[in-house]
Amino acid sequence: MNPALSNPFRPGAGHMPPYLAGRVAEAKEWGRLVRQDVILENLVLTGLRGTGKTVLLDTFKPVATGANWLWIGTDLSESSSLSEEHVVLRLLTDMAVVTAGFQVAEKERRAIGFGASTTKIPVRLDFETLDALYRGTPGLVSDKLRRVLEIAWAAIQARGIHGVVFAYDEAQNLADHAARQQYPLSLLLDVFQSIQKKEIPFMLALAGLPTLFPGLVQARTFSERMFRVVFLDRLTETESRDAIIKPIAAAGCPVKLNHRAVKQIIALSGGYPYFIQFVCREVYDAFLQGQRSIPVVEITRKLDSDFFAGRWARATDRQRDLLTVIAGLDSAGTEFTVQKIAAKSAQVGGKVFSPSHVNQMLAALAGNGLLYKNRHGKYCFAVPMFEKFIARQSGGAGSAGATPRRR
Repeated sequence: MNPALSNPFRPGAGHMPPYLAGRVAEAKEWGRLVRQDVILENLVLTGLRGTGKTVLLDTFKPVATGANWLWIGTDLSESSSLSEEHVVLRLLTDMAVVTAGFQVAEKERRAIGFGASTTKIPVRLDFETLDALYRGTPGLVSDKLRRVLEIAWAAIQARGIHGVVFAYDEAQNLADHAARQQYPLSLLLDVFQSIQKKEIPFMLALAGLPTLFPGLVQARTFSERMFRVVFLDRLTETESRDAIIKPIAAAGCPVKLNHRAVKQIIALSGGYPYFIQFVCREVYDAFLQGQRSIPVVEITRKLDSDFFAGRWARATDRQRDLLTVIAGLDSAGTEFTVQKIAAKSAQVGGKVFSPSHVNQMLAALAGNGLLYKNRHGKYCFAVPMFEKFIARQSGGAGSAGATPRRR
């Protein structure tokens, strides 16, 4: 294959696209947040799967480091949320990566033997030191963690650094566990609110699914005032067009999509960044293999298999029946209520779902990550365009492809 014709599209999990379309307002908002001297607002970056949260969070890092902030962070796995000690371990481990080279003191080491000399060795702010500070501090877990962060800031500030961003993706995994008397999420919020009140510029940047912010507020009501919520939605038609056309032009491919083809790709992808990458990669490969039209049916089938099928498999047969009812609602692509679902089930025939039954099943589906409850008491699909996939399971069909044209 001609290297110039290598496929530029990358529909991977968190992979940077060849051209980052849109997200200008979000980038400006992040630029405003990193100009804070006293942290009054932290960031929650939220949206459905496939909206580009991970990618956008990655673009925020050079902005922060360019403004003289340290950047600390990684993905928050479910294991990080098991206990308060797990959260502490996560924070200290991540901080040690960027502070291990900072010298905070010296200690003497005496050689073995009579009359042996002593030498001074540096004490650095590595994990061993941070952990020793934590273990040696009396009090509750929050007291210990707060003291470590305060001591760490003294060393960081001495180097002229503006502040520290603690950036965590998949932050919806963090939750309290009252049954086990473990409150890792509340611990994180309490400690950061406390140190920010002392004007220590440690800022949280949390990215996750739409359940993230309601979870923060449920843990601590002051979270409403502590975070600036940025919700990522699908791209506009113009932004979607740029995400499709500009990578092809930059790659030097001897083909450009006509207006009809671009419109069809936008319709197939729904304007969601991941789906744009997925569809465009398939279209590009189809062209390189000699096809001259967009194989809509084949791409849709592959998208169903690669992206939707695994999520559909999480649902029981009865839950799938309920999801099929929901997919038949006019508002399935936006939001829906228990009452609307129950009424629709009575219209379509078969076994009717009572409101109480619907409510129970929605809670279970939310636990499986297929739905989420927004703050207005309504539910939404947590997976973009999931209602269209469900409709296809009931017999929906694809459409004919559009034709690219040569230059």
